[in-house]
Amino acid sequence: MTKPEMTQEQLDEKLANRPAVSVTKEKMDAKIKDVSYARNGVHTICYITLENGFIVHGSSACAHPDNYDKDIGEKIAYDNAFRQIGPLEGYLLKEQLFRAEETKSQNRAA
Repeated sequence: MTKPEMTQEQLDEKLANRPAVSVTKEKMDAKIKDVSYARNGVHTICYITLENGFIVHGSSACAHPDNYDKDIGEKIAYDNAFRQIGPLEGYLLKEQLFRAEETKSQNRAA
């Protein structure tokens, strides 16, 4: 198994320079209506509510209570929840592109 050699900065640059419409972190951020957390011992759950009311969640936990840090737990839980928004937005964008192309085809045929 080999890890990708691209750095996060290189990835961000390539993503920013794509020529077609795409899902971006900024677009995903804009969909967020609310963020809340629940904690139980060393376990943190992040709930992200999107503008349409849909909720995604992510979690984090540490093995030993002495290692628990609220800020670290929230950051990891948030990142895990945020990553779930991309596939949802990707599906929505693909559906919108499909419907637009379908409408164009119908207009050409008419």
